Amino acid sequence: MSVVTSSLSRDQESQLLSLLGHVRLHLLYKASVHGFTAAAFHSHCDKQGPTVLVAYNAAGFVFGAYTSKDYTQSGEGVRDEQAFLYSIKAQENKPLRVAGISGQCAFTDVGTGPNYGALVFLHDDKPAFQSVPGTSFQFQAAAMHGNDLVLTEFEVYRAEGLGSLLPKPWRNVQWTPERKQQLMKKIQSYQPDIKAVKQARVALVGRIGAGKSSFFNSISSAFRGNMTSQAIAGTAGKSVTTQFRTYTIKAGKGGEALPLILCDTMGLEENPDSGLDTEDLVNIYKGHVKDRYQFSPSTPILADAPGYRQKVTLNDKIHCVVYVVDTCKASLLTQKMLDKFTAIRTKTNQLGIPQILLMTKVDEACPLVAEDLKNVYRSVYIQRKARELSESLGIPLSCVLPVKNYSEELELDHDTDILLFSAVEQILNYADSFFENQVVEDQEVNDQPELYRSSDHIRADISGRIV
Repeated sequence: MSVVTSSLSRDQESQLLSLLGHVRLHLLYKASVHGFTAAAFHSHCDKQGPTVLVAYNAAGFVFGAYTSKDYTQSGEGVRDEQAFLYSIKAQENKPLRVAGISGQCAFTDVGTGPNYGALVFLHDDKPAFQSVPGTSFQFQAAAMHGNDLVLTEFEVYRAEGLGSLLPKPWRNVQWTPERKQQLMKKIQSYQPDIKAVKQARVALVGRIGAGKSSFFNSISSAFRGNMTSQAIAGTAGKSVTTQFRTYTIKAGKGGEALPLILCDTMGLEENPDSGLDTEDLVNIYKGHVKDRYQFSPSTPILADAPGYRQKVTLNDKIHCVVYVVDTCKASLLTQKMLDKFTAIRTKTNQLGIPQILLMTKVDEACPLVAEDLKNVYRSVYIQRKARELSESLGIPLSCVLPVKNYSEELELDHDTDILLFSAVEQILNYADSFFENQVVEDQEVNDQPELYRSSDHIRADISGRIV
């Protein structure tokens, strides 16, 4: 499944945002991908709240309409004092904004293409529009669209208000160098409650491009002291991760490994025949999948496959599951994807594995956080997204953690490191919860510690004895 991307240039988006105020644009519909039809428009854009239409033509105009109301196909005229038409032209530094004619409806809420009277888009289910200035809106056709009535592209975005800053943060974070050092030492000195287990094993699960591999790279970079890219990360339409990978993290170049293993998985996709298979994920949880196993979206791993581990110990099992969600796309999760998350959550709960949700790209999601990462827990928008994800995915709000991965930076950032280390601290705390549930079993077989010993930690001396 290819990634649907915006056709707006940065300058065009900036001019459009100057008309809309403090909002974030979420791409809902792209005609060249979903179809130049009214049915495609309504299937993606009905009941989405405030939206902005963005039309493109060969004359170089970017134009459209904004409404604060829903499309519902009610068959009635909709009044909206906040609605307006606009036009952006490359040669102009300021966009044209046209308010509605007083007393007239902003648009007719019908099952055809969006009908704003003066502009009717997707006319006859074609890449075209009608222009009738004077109906609901008055403008000069040449200034609005250059009299070119053929569409080269047509998009619809949800305009989601970002809000401002909370008077007080909804979580307290100490953004001091001392706190960073404290977190680093705590992570480095972590020891699982069960002595035979040397490292907490954590599975990263999420959609393509959510930031799973980037999260590992970011943690590794922060501990190493410089940027690293051990895990392959990217933004391709297909999952960049095609193997099951287990990564250790070293404290500094050539330093000792941390008591933490991050397991990277193939990205989730909506279609059942693509992306990570749920049965593969269960086998990963149970410790049956070996490092570097090549995923097959069409066929789950079989017990006789070369990458299948027959005998597992507690060292091989997953001790905490971390769901990774792109905050920018949190409100665009489809019902199919939500259902897939629910199915995975059910399997994970059955195995008694604690779960955490990471909200990545918080700086891209909220300009206030981009200006200062310390605003992450004061941002009204980030708090709202955290609550929405908690509710839609069934994860307690206390288990939802905003983070910022390193992506385009060349130098480490103090505040980014603190947010990353705070997330790791919580992950290890939740892994402890898993180990606590194994204590009774561990005590019962206390005279057989080898049952819990991973082959990764077995070494032989020159004579061949196990030590």
